[in-house]
Amino acid sequence: MVDVKQTALIYCENQFGFVDGKTAAGLVRHSEIYSIVGVIDSALAGQDAGAALGDQQNGIPIFANLEAALAQLSEVPNCYIYGKAPLDARISAAERILILQAMQAGMNIINGLHEFFSEDSEFVQMASQCGVQIQDIRKSPKLEDLHVFTGQIAQVNVPVIAVLGTDCACGKMTTAVELNKALNRLGVKSVLVATGQTSLMQGAKYGASIDALVSQFVIGEIEHAVVRAFEGENPDVILVEGQSAISHPAFMSSLGILKGSMPDSVILQHPPARKFRCDFPHLAMPTVESEIQLIEAISQSQVIAIALSHEALTDAEIPAIIADYESRLRLPTTDVLNYGCEKLIQSLCSYFPKLNQKIKQAHLPAPLLVAR
Repeated sequence: MVDVKQTALIYCENQFGFVDGKTAAGLVRHSEIYSIVGVIDSALAGQDAGAALGDQQNGIPIFANLEAALAQLSEVPNCYIYGKAPLDARISAAERILILQAMQAGMNIINGLHEFFSEDSEFVQMASQCGVQIQDIRKSPKLEDLHVFTGQIAQVNVPVIAVLGTDCACGKMTTAVELNKALNRLGVKSVLVATGQTSLMQGAKYGASIDALVSQFVIGEIEHAVVRAFEGENPDVILVEGQSAISHPAFMSSLGILKGSMPDSVILQHPPARKFRCDFPHLAMPTVESEIQLIEAISQSQVIAIALSHEALTDAEIPAIIADYESRLRLPTTDVLNYGCEKLIQSLCSYFPKLNQKIKQAHLPAPLLVAR
């Protein structure tokens, strides 16, 4: 029996296609839980959401406001998703009114902020009156449900691959999701462990929003998620979504991911055109070389491939940049949204030959066949 997806309208005013709109962008591109029926962003009203992201048109309209969305949609969506991820993580007075109006229209509220709507008395009262639910994705589990590191990760005997990056919001989740889908299509049973609110909204079965956890439990929760995925799914490979960057001075998430998942290899995501870290205009971006050195110095993992974000790049610029990275770093390099995951899969098969045996040859393009 196939579960029916809930319909959802995403709020992303003035941020769709930008760094702070990454939750909305991720859900528009992929969700196993929600069928996205529209996006609210007055700056892009009338456009197709896929085209606005630089992807193919996907038939998801962008509306100027909530009123316009409800007037034009054939029925009221099941859910209203707050699709922005600002650094300050607080809603404005205008956004508060929209959330109340969405509940009055009969929509459940899905929230990925650190500001918990389910603890807001006005929201709770309105939800009760309207018979709707509020879900705070980033809300930490109860203390008795949290885990510390145990060492059970040593029992995981399939490849664990972390998709890390050189900055926040640079495409780590997108690459992890696309690679997970591509591997499963080829007959390799791949499971994605989520570490952020967007991938949990997309439907990841295992994981936690680790930036919402007390630091003592971050490593243990990641280990627990990987072990659960291994025991519950009998996978051929486990992918772990990265957060921020090892080198980023403002965030610790990637360190917890490295320690908790103890990955066998790392795929590194990088936006070549980005000069400064997002939300930190005085912090210069690290080089790919320096990030690789840092990852390999503090862990037993090896970076085996580079995935690039085409942010602020033209289609004509990307091939030369890929060729330059491959020449300088001697690592397979690609942009999964433009060129797919073939090079990443080829690299995985080179390092983990058993994966090659799982791939359905009839569905595998010839360049991907790896000699053993």
